[in-house]
Amino acid sequence: MMDNTKSYQLFQKAKEIMPGGITANIKNFSPYPIFMRSGKGAYLTDVDNNEYIDYLLSYSALMLGHGHPKIKDTIENHVQEFGTWLYGTPSEIEIEFGKMIQHYYPSIELLRYTNSGTEATLLAIRLAFAYTGKHKIAKFEGHYHGGHRQVLFSIAPPMSEAGDVTHPNTVPNSKELASKDQEQTIILPFNDLEHAEEILKANQDQIAALVMEPIQDGFLPVDQSFINGIRQITQKLGIVLIFDEVKTGFRVSMGGAQSLYNIEPDLTTLGKTIGGGFPIGVVGGKKDILMQSAPANHQSDWKAMDTLFHSGTYNGHPLILAAGMTTVKILEQEINDVFKRADVLKKELEKLFFEKGIAMQAMGIGSMFNIILTDQPLSNYRDFMLSDIELRKRIDLYLLDEGIYVKPGNRYSLSTMHGEQEIEKTLDAYKKVLSKTLVSTS
Repeated sequence: MMDNTKSYQLFQKAKEIMPGGITANIKNFSPYPIFMRSGKGAYLTDVDNNEYIDYLLSYSALMLGHGHPKIKDTIENHVQEFGTWLYGTPSEIEIEFGKMIQHYYPSIELLRYTNSGTEATLLAIRLAFAYTGKHKIAKFEGHYHGGHRQVLFSIAPPMSEAGDVTHPNTVPNSKELASKDQEQTIILPFNDLEHAEEILKANQDQIAALVMEPIQDGFLPVDQSFINGIRQITQKLGIVLIFDEVKTGFRVSMGGAQSLYNIEPDLTTLGKTIGGGFPIGVVGGKKDILMQSAPANHQSDWKAMDTLFHSGTYNGHPLILAAGMTTVKILEQEINDVFKRADVLKKELEKLFFEKGIAMQAMGIGSMFNIILTDQPLSNYRDFMLSDIELRKRIDLYLLDEGIYVKPGNRYSLSTMHGEQEIEKTLDAYKKVLSKTLVSTS
């Protein structure tokens, strides 16, 4: 069993500095999170000098793995050539990177940069408000869109509070939310076109935008007929359709989920992978909607209320955009290899679980998947909640002792640095762990 003494000690010290010892709640897990010291390629090393194959990859942000040499070179060369890493002014790379994004996401006619996926979804929703003059949103049960007030509902609702599966309740996922916030967010059933349409039609005069993950949590896909229907309904009702592709952008294909499903949303949010491991977000889409944020050109009759205010000192950070461009260029050459290795790992894991008599589906597209302990069909959050979540977490805790890192219960992400050797090590670890798990549960 691995020694994690220093992680435990640091966690106790961290609680003296940060509430709960953590500065991002998602990084926490029981009994205490592991503190990492270094990373290289597909590996992380913790403060106790334990080494792990990293499948969390900073929640899928590191598609080139840790410390990729070309990213290092990009950063060093950028500083060497330009002498600084932040201007506080427009720079040419904002245009260059924007064109690269538009090439793979043709639905993006104009775009704006932000500093995170949360900022991107927040801006996208604000743009929809400004464009439509309406101020409610719709979102799907089980979908995550960041940490701002209007989307912190029904992300992971307890089944006792979730309500009818066809007309889900709006369940708060954070303490500070008030009833007035709750009234502004309408929850829809995922992959259920009939009832989603019914709810949207009943609230069409109030809903500015429908924001959705086209692949829920990066692994649970949408039905093609459902997404086609949602696109048609939102167009008919004058509701802005926002695809949150912060997880799926450049992960399930170079053009994200929208290219797989051949759907053009009104707005798209991107993040994670496109920053090469640095904080970034992008909001892009139809020109008429993005122009809501365009600054006035010194018009004499201009008022602040005429423009949606959006700003940020670090928006379009030139060093991060340089790292992002390098990331995309590498993925252009290597993404299919990552997909192939992910498919091999999924199939081999399913085979192992089958041999051990444990129901399991390795569900996902491209470079991401999740291990769902059920043999029943899955189409939404509630189906997922019927799987054996506690056994999955227990397996993940055992895997930590075998040098496989994924936050217990989280999805798997592969990078360009996860090769055949890492897959073999992972399968060997699983063989040991599944035998332990069977003993512990018998």
